[in-house]
This record gives sequence, C-alpha cells and structure tokens, in this order.
Amino acid sequence: MDTAGRLRAMAVLCRQTAARHPDRSWKLLAEAEYWEHLARDAPFEDFERCSVGSPPDREPDITKPAAALTG
Repeated sequence: MDTAGRLRAMAVLCRQTAARHPDRSWKLLAEAEYWEHLARDAPFEDFERCSVGSPPDREPDITKPAAALTG
C-alpha cells in the first residue's frame, strides 16, 4: 500500500472510532481531517523525491542546457 493509502486508512479508522465513541468524536474527527490533509500532500512529496537529484549512475554524461549555463 502506498503512503497516501495508509494515511487515508488512518483517517477512516479515526472516523469509525468516532462513531463508536461520541464523547471523543470531536477529537477523533479532527484527527481524521489531519490524516486526510497528509494524504492529500503525500503524492506530491513522493513525486518531488523521485524527480529531484543527480542523474542516475548509468548516465553520468548528462549536462545542463546551454541556456541554464549562461544564467
């Protein structure tokens, strides 16, 4: 399961627990919103982690475009 899926599962668990414990529902529903917020941001973090960095070892001769070098 991916990161976003795990975070959404935590949100579902909080909502289910809130339904069974009305005295603590306000806190559990707030926590569910927190997990959903993290889940919405998770795919972008994974994408940035994969797309930023140095070139792979098998392609060491990749250079920047000339426009980027002239500044």
